[in-house]
Order: sequence, then C-alpha cells, then structure tokens
Amino acid sequence: MSTLPKVAWIGLGIMGSPMSENLVKAGYDVTGYTLERDKLDRLSAAGGTAASSVAEAVRDADVIVTMVPASPQVEAVAYGPDGILENARRGALLIDMSSITPQTSVDLAAAAKDKGVRVLDAPVSGGEAGAVEAVLSIMVGGDQADFDEAKPLFEALGRTIVRCGPHGSGQTVKAANQLIVAVNIQACAEAVVFLEKSGVDLAAALDVLGGGLAGSTVLARKKDNFLNRDFRPGFRIDLHHKDMGIVTDAAHTVGAALPVGAVVAQLVASLRAQGDGGLDHSALLRAVERLSGAQV
Repeated sequence: MSTLPKVAWIGLGIMGSPMSENLVKAGYDVTGYTLERDKLDRLSAAGGTAASSVAEAVRDADVIVTMVPASPQVEAVAYGPDGILENARRGALLIDMSSITPQTSVDLAAAAKDKGVRVLDAPVSGGEAGAVEAVLSIMVGGDQADFDEAKPLFEALGRTIVRCGPHGSGQTVKAANQLIVAVNIQACAEAVVFLEKSGVDLAAALDVLGGGLAGSTVLARKKDNFLNRDFRPGFRIDLHHKDMGIVTDAAHTVGAALPVGAVVAQLVASLRAQGDGGLDHSALLRAVERLSGAQV
C-alpha cells in the first residue's frame, strides 16, 4: 500500500493531462475530473481513476490539485455545494496550479481556512513540453509548512520549485513570468521577420543567436515554431491575453509602469481579435508579418 497522499486532480487540459500522468508515474493514486470524456479516458489509460464530478474526485483526497484556465473556472470548481470546499475533508491541501489573479488566490485561501482546508497557489511555467518532461518551474505562495509537505509532489512535476512568499505570491511571480515571456516572444518574432526580409539563413541565424546573450528558453523552445510556422497550441494566445490582463491590472494596483508590456499586451489582443486566439503564443510572429506587409 502506497504511503503517498491520495491526489484529486481537477482540470485535464494541455497542461493538466501530462502533469497528472507524471504523478501516476511517480506512484501517486490520482483521481481526476474534467469536462471532456476523452481526457478522463486518457487518465484512466495512464493508470489514474476517472471521477464523475468534482465532489466525487475530492471526497477522499489528501491533496487536491486544480489546473484550469482562469479565475472564473477556479471559483466555479472551488465554491458552491458541488465544489471543492464543500466536499473536501478537513485538513486536505488544495494546490491551485492555474494562472489566476493574485487576489483570487488570497480570497480562496481565506475561504478555505474557514473549511479547514489549506491552500497553496502554485502556477507553473514551461508550457506543454515542460509539463510532459516534468521540468516545469513552479512558483508557490502560501505557508512554509504546507510548501514543505507539497515539495515531493512538486518534484514529480518540475525542476525549479520555489516558495515566493504568502498567499498570492506565486500568482504575482507568474504574472511577471508571463510579462517576460510575451515580450521575449515578441522580440524573437520581430527578429525573425527582420532576418528573413534581409535574406539571411534563418535556421543558421537562430542557432547562433541561441548560443549568445540573445539566447533564451523562449528562443530554444519556440525556434521550430518560428522556422516551420507551426502554431499548434502549447500555450494559446487566448490564455496569454488573459495573463497580460492580470499583470497589467496587478501592476496598476501597485503603481508599477509597464511601458513595453503594455504595447505587447495590445499586440496579443490584436492577434486574438484577428481570429488567432486558439494558436500558440509563438503566433505573435503572424502579427509582425502582417505589420510588415505579409498576407498571413
């Protein structure tokens, strides 16, 4: 009999499916719930257990992980008679790995405390590839003791795992992460268009740039997307649009100026308005190409 905690996993999307499967591989008993039947079947095939509702999934769980798109979805699965807080056992640990507003995380932790449920906000960076390879960066907000308890589980999912402060801190750091990633992708996209219009061998150019100061995880991860114009979603423009809204609002609240971030947020929004919201965020290249006169 495993001594590992029983895990309920809510949300089996692009990130949640491989992450939950990595917990199964690490020996955890994982019961999952999501709205899509095929995702539940995938978890079952990987050795997990499919539940028919949030309430059923969390009832006997020691640890509950949520990985859903945004604050409204976190609130939908957490609150109400069929939600996590009404059905989890006292003493359970709720780890929200979604990317949401810091205030939503703070409010959730306060509401959960009244139910005897502990909470960590633990958003991740690394995209689908990082989820599959279990090399995510995990930024955590919450109490130190709860973080220490969750650390072995995090180690089955990621490589860089850091407690950033109290409740909401993980989400604040994730917002900063999304700002950096968006600006980096935009810079890479502009460089790609500049290089191609200059007649340079793009593959060679990106190889040498990746080996110098211009190199980055973003460039390494997205190079093939740029070269092949492959914009199948690893992280959708729709979600990055949501995240840019989070960082813009949070920065306004604390009085931080984000001049470059504000421009990139508008470029992300314009790409979404042109119907590209379902594409990978490397599709910012399409926006630069349009601005440069290409028909895409």
